[in-house]
Amino acid sequence: MPRSKVLASALTTALGLGLAVSLGASPAAAAPDDRAVSPANAKVAYAGSAEEAKANQAFFDAVVKSVAKKRAAAPGAAAVTVVYSASNAPSFRTQIARSTQIWNSSVVNVRLVEGSNPDFHYYEGNDSRGSYASTDGHGSGYIFLDYRQNQQYDSTRVTAHETGHVLGLPDRYSGPCSELMSGGGPGTSCRNAQPNAQERARVDQLWRYGLASAFKG
Repeated sequence: MPRSKVLASALTTALGLGLAVSLGASPAAAAPDDRAVSPANAKVAYAGSAEEAKANQAFFDAVVKSVAKKRAAAPGAAAVTVVYSASNAPSFRTQIARSTQIWNSSVVNVRLVEGSNPDFHYYEGNDSRGSYASTDGHGSGYIFLDYRQNQQYDSTRVTAHETGHVLGLPDRYSGPCSELMSGGGPGTSCRNAQPNAQERARVDQLWRYGLASAFKG
Protein backbone atom coordinates (compact mmCIF):
# COMPACT_ATOMS: atom_id res chain seq x y z
CA MET A 1 0.00 0.00 0.00
CA PRO A 2 1.46 3.41 -0.92
CA ARG A 3 2.46 5.85 1.80
CA SER A 4 1.75 9.58 2.01
CA LYS A 5 4.88 11.69 1.66
CA VAL A 6 5.44 15.23 2.81
CA LEU A 7 7.38 17.52 0.50
CA ALA A 8 8.18 21.19 0.67
CA SER A 9 5.65 21.80 -2.09
CA ALA A 10 1.88 21.74 -1.75
CA LEU A 11 0.02 18.50 -1.11
CA THR A 12 -0.80 16.48 -4.19
CA THR A 13 -3.56 13.95 -3.73
CA ALA A 14 -3.72 10.73 -5.62
CA LEU A 15 -6.31 7.99 -5.67
CA GLY A 16 -7.56 5.21 -7.83
CA LEU A 17 -7.84 1.49 -8.33
CA GLY A 18 -4.67 1.15 -6.32
CA LEU A 19 -5.05 3.38 -3.24
CA ALA A 20 -2.57 6.17 -3.92
CA VAL A 21 -2.01 9.34 -1.96
CA SER A 22 1.13 10.93 -3.34
CA LEU A 23 2.85 14.28 -3.59
CA GLY A 24 4.46 15.99 -6.56
CA ALA A 25 3.79 17.15 -10.08
CA SER A 26 2.20 15.23 -12.92
CA PRO A 27 4.31 12.64 -14.78
CA ALA A 28 7.13 14.55 -16.49
CA ALA A 29 6.40 14.81 -20.21
CA ALA A 30 4.21 11.73 -19.86
CA ALA A 31 7.35 9.61 -19.70
CA PRO A 32 6.65 6.03 -18.59
CA ASP A 33 8.17 4.99 -15.28
CA ASP A 34 10.14 1.89 -16.30
CA ARG A 35 11.11 0.84 -12.79
CA ALA A 36 10.48 -2.82 -12.17
CA VAL A 37 7.47 -3.69 -10.03
CA SER A 38 8.36 -6.18 -7.32
CA PRO A 39 6.30 -9.38 -6.91
CA ALA A 40 4.97 -8.01 -3.64
CA ASN A 41 3.45 -5.12 -5.56
CA ALA A 42 2.33 -7.17 -8.55
CA LYS A 43 -1.24 -6.82 -7.40
CA VAL A 44 -2.37 -3.70 -5.59
CA ALA A 45 -4.27 -4.10 -2.35
CA TYR A 46 -7.71 -2.55 -2.19
CA ALA A 47 -8.88 -0.71 0.89
CA GLY A 48 -10.75 2.52 1.49
CA SER A 49 -9.90 5.25 3.99
CA ALA A 50 -10.99 8.70 5.09
CA GLU A 51 -7.82 10.08 3.51
CA GLU A 52 -8.75 8.53 0.18
CA ALA A 53 -12.27 9.95 0.38
CA LYS A 54 -10.77 13.43 0.77
CA ALA A 55 -8.52 12.75 -2.23
CA ASN A 56 -11.52 11.81 -4.36
CA GLN A 57 -13.28 15.05 -3.47
CA ALA A 58 -10.17 17.17 -4.03
CA PHE A 59 -9.67 15.81 -7.53
CA PHE A 60 -13.31 16.29 -8.49
CA ASP A 61 -13.26 19.85 -7.12
CA ALA A 62 -10.17 20.65 -9.21
CA VAL A 63 -11.85 19.44 -12.40
CA VAL A 64 -15.10 21.27 -11.63
CA LYS A 65 -13.25 24.54 -11.03
CA SER A 66 -11.32 24.14 -14.27
CA VAL A 67 -14.55 23.60 -16.17
CA ALA A 68 -16.33 26.43 -14.37
CA LYS A 69 -13.70 28.99 -15.35
CA LYS A 70 -14.30 28.24 -19.02
CA ARG A 71 -18.06 27.98 -18.72
CA ALA A 72 -18.87 31.03 -16.61
CA ALA A 73 -19.98 32.94 -19.69
CA ALA A 74 -22.59 30.28 -20.56
CA PRO A 75 -23.97 28.76 -17.35
CA GLY A 76 -27.33 27.85 -18.87
CA ALA A 77 -26.12 25.23 -21.35
CA ALA A 78 -27.90 21.87 -21.19
CA ALA A 79 -24.80 19.78 -20.46
CA VAL A 80 -21.36 20.53 -19.05
CA THR A 81 -18.43 19.65 -21.29
CA VAL A 82 -15.30 18.25 -19.64
CA VAL A 83 -12.34 18.28 -22.02
CA TYR A 84 -9.54 15.72 -21.82
CA SER A 85 -6.28 14.97 -23.61
CA ALA A 86 -5.21 11.39 -24.41
CA SER A 87 -2.05 12.38 -26.28
CA ASN A 88 0.19 11.20 -23.45
CA ALA A 89 -1.44 7.76 -23.23
CA PRO A 90 -1.23 6.45 -26.80
CA SER A 91 -1.29 2.79 -25.74
CA PHE A 92 -4.71 3.28 -24.15
CA ARG A 93 -6.48 5.30 -26.84
CA THR A 94 -8.96 2.49 -27.50
CA GLN A 95 -9.81 2.05 -23.81
CA ILE A 96 -10.11 5.81 -23.29
CA ALA A 97 -12.45 6.08 -26.29
CA ARG A 98 -14.56 3.20 -24.95
CA SER A 99 -14.64 4.73 -21.48
CA THR A 100 -15.72 8.07 -22.93
CA GLN A 101 -18.49 6.40 -24.93
CA ILE A 102 -19.67 4.48 -21.87
CA TRP A 103 -19.95 7.58 -19.72
CA ASN A 104 -21.42 9.80 -22.46
CA SER A 105 -24.15 7.23 -23.09
CA SER A 106 -24.82 6.78 -19.36
CA VAL A 107 -25.34 10.37 -18.15
CA VAL A 108 -26.94 13.53 -19.55
CA ASN A 109 -25.62 16.46 -17.50
CA VAL A 110 -21.94 16.10 -18.40
CA ARG A 111 -20.08 15.10 -21.55
CA LEU A 112 -16.47 14.05 -22.03
CA VAL A 113 -14.77 15.42 -25.15
CA GLU A 114 -11.17 15.17 -26.34
CA GLY A 115 -9.73 18.54 -27.29
CA SER A 116 -7.39 21.43 -26.64
CA ASN A 117 -7.17 23.34 -23.36
CA PRO A 118 -8.10 20.16 -21.45
CA ASP A 119 -9.47 19.99 -17.92
CA PHE A 120 -7.48 16.80 -17.31
CA HIS A 121 -4.97 14.53 -19.04
CA TYR A 122 -4.38 10.78 -19.34
CA TYR A 123 -0.86 9.43 -18.87
CA GLU A 124 0.61 5.93 -19.04
CA GLY A 125 3.56 4.09 -17.54
CA ASN A 126 4.63 1.74 -14.75
CA ASP A 127 3.84 2.54 -11.13
CA SER A 128 3.75 0.16 -8.17
CA ARG A 129 0.67 2.01 -6.93
CA GLY A 130 -1.31 0.94 -9.99
CA SER A 131 -3.64 3.30 -11.85
CA TYR A 132 -4.90 6.45 -10.15
CA ALA A 133 -6.36 9.92 -10.61
CA SER A 134 -4.53 12.91 -9.19
CA THR A 135 -4.46 16.68 -8.88
CA ASP A 136 -1.35 18.80 -8.48
CA GLY A 137 -3.16 21.24 -6.20
CA HIS A 138 -3.22 23.96 -8.85
CA GLY A 139 -6.42 23.05 -10.67
CA SER A 140 -4.74 20.60 -13.05
CA GLY A 141 -5.81 16.96 -13.02
CA TYR A 142 -4.59 13.76 -14.62
CA ILE A 143 -5.33 10.05 -14.80
CA PHE A 144 -2.37 7.68 -14.73
CA LEU A 145 -2.89 4.25 -16.34
CA ASP A 146 -0.48 1.58 -15.14
CA TYR A 147 0.70 -1.03 -17.66
CA ARG A 148 0.86 -3.99 -15.27
CA GLN A 149 -2.52 -3.34 -13.68
CA ASN A 150 -4.16 -2.99 -17.07
CA GLN A 151 -2.81 -6.42 -17.97
CA GLN A 152 -4.14 -8.01 -14.78
CA TYR A 153 -7.56 -6.35 -14.79
CA ASP A 154 -9.98 -5.52 -17.58
CA SER A 155 -8.41 -2.42 -19.10
CA THR A 156 -11.65 -0.72 -20.14
CA ARG A 157 -12.99 -1.20 -16.59
CA VAL A 158 -9.81 0.32 -15.15
CA THR A 159 -10.08 3.35 -17.45
CA ALA A 160 -13.82 3.84 -16.90
CA HIS A 161 -13.31 3.51 -13.14
CA GLU A 162 -10.61 6.18 -13.06
CA THR A 163 -12.75 8.43 -15.26
CA GLY A 164 -15.51 7.97 -12.69
CA HIS A 165 -13.26 9.84 -10.23
CA VAL A 166 -13.07 12.75 -12.67
CA LEU A 167 -16.87 12.84 -12.62
CA GLY A 168 -16.99 12.84 -8.82
CA LEU A 169 -17.46 9.22 -7.76
CA PRO A 170 -15.53 7.74 -4.81
CA ASP A 171 -14.06 4.24 -4.56
CA ARG A 172 -16.26 1.46 -3.14
CA TYR A 173 -13.86 -1.48 -3.01
CA SER A 174 -16.28 -3.65 -1.03
CA GLY A 175 -18.96 -3.39 -3.72
CA PRO A 176 -19.91 -6.11 -6.22
CA CYS A 177 -18.66 -6.38 -9.80
CA SER A 178 -21.85 -4.61 -10.96
CA GLU A 179 -20.52 -1.42 -9.33
CA LEU A 180 -17.92 0.23 -11.53
CA MET A 181 -16.40 2.06 -8.56
CA SER A 182 -15.73 -1.19 -6.71
CA GLY A 183 -12.61 -1.18 -8.88
CA GLY A 184 -10.43 -4.24 -8.32
CA GLY A 185 -12.30 -5.32 -5.21
CA PRO A 186 -14.25 -8.11 -6.96
CA GLY A 187 -11.02 -9.53 -8.42
CA THR A 188 -9.41 -9.87 -11.83
CA SER A 189 -12.34 -11.87 -13.25
CA CYS A 190 -14.65 -8.84 -13.09
CA ARG A 191 -14.97 -7.29 -16.56
CA ASN A 192 -17.90 -4.93 -16.04
CA ALA A 193 -17.05 -1.45 -17.35
CA GLN A 194 -20.54 0.04 -17.03
CA PRO A 195 -21.67 2.28 -14.14
CA ASN A 196 -24.80 1.03 -12.43
CA ALA A 197 -28.02 3.05 -12.04
CA GLN A 198 -26.96 4.59 -8.72
CA GLU A 199 -23.58 5.67 -10.09
CA ARG A 200 -25.17 7.21 -13.18
CA ALA A 201 -27.73 9.10 -11.09
CA ARG A 202 -25.03 10.40 -8.73
CA VAL A 203 -22.93 11.80 -11.58
CA ASP A 204 -25.94 13.53 -13.12
CA GLN A 205 -26.84 15.02 -9.75
CA LEU A 206 -23.30 16.27 -9.14
CA TRP A 207 -23.01 17.94 -12.52
CA ARG A 208 -26.46 19.48 -12.38
CA TYR A 209 -26.10 21.06 -8.95
CA GLY A 210 -22.39 20.84 -8.13
CA LEU A 211 -21.30 22.94 -11.08
CA ALA A 212 -23.79 25.67 -10.18
CA SER A 213 -22.04 25.97 -6.83
CA ALA A 214 -18.67 26.19 -8.54
CA PHE A 215 -19.83 29.16 -10.63
CA LYS A 216 -20.63 31.02 -7.42
CA GLY A 217 -17.21 30.25 -5.89
